[in-house]
Amino acid sequence: MIYKFVYNFLYSHIILWKEMIYTIEGKLTHRGENFVVLETGGLGMRIFTHARSMHAIPASGSVIKFFCHLHVRENALELYGFASQKELDLFESLISVSGVGPKSAIAILGIDKLENILAAIKENRPDLLRRASGIGGKTADRIVLELKNKVTSEKSESVVGKMETDSDLVETLVGLGYRREQAKAALAKVDEKVVGLEGRLKAVFKVLGKK
Repeated sequence: MIYKFVYNFLYSHIILWKEMIYTIEGKLTHRGENFVVLETGGLGMRIFTHARSMHAIPASGSVIKFFCHLHVRENALELYGFASQKELDLFESLISVSGVGPKSAIAILGIDKLENILAAIKENRPDLLRRASGIGGKTADRIVLELKNKVTSEKSESVVGKMETDSDLVETLVGLGYRREQAKAALAKVDEKVVGLEGRLKAVFKVLGKK
């Protein structure tokens, strides 16, 4: 009886904290492979985030802010952080889909820019979501089926076309001996106004030639 009382007491307070935690701002003191530690109010908060966010995070000692989701499991509490409210919204939409947990949702958010992921869902393109680690065909299909009428995306057709072009470019560069992450990083530096396979290929070679 005492154990049940203590458990219910703690669980009710955890749920309260889940509803209360919206943003966290603090000094970056440590960064791991897929998380950072922010020091705020005398506490070091471990916050998991996606790969693109990790690449954009400034040097240690900087003050940064995350929009947060506290994920409550039976044996763990995990904080997930995002640079914008829109990223947080998509994360929470993704984990509402059956079979999609926080780690899978984080993997999806890490594959491309937010507007590109939204466009892939809107344009019924689960194949583009399968680029995320751990996302199989059935899961990608379920995400698109459940969310395509719930998300908004401007110029989604043209965005998806560019995603296809860039996906082909990455595979071309990998075939030429470049590392996949190196190819993606170089492609991210190409001006968005440069369109078409040939034009973007020339542009990405210029970026790679500067290294």
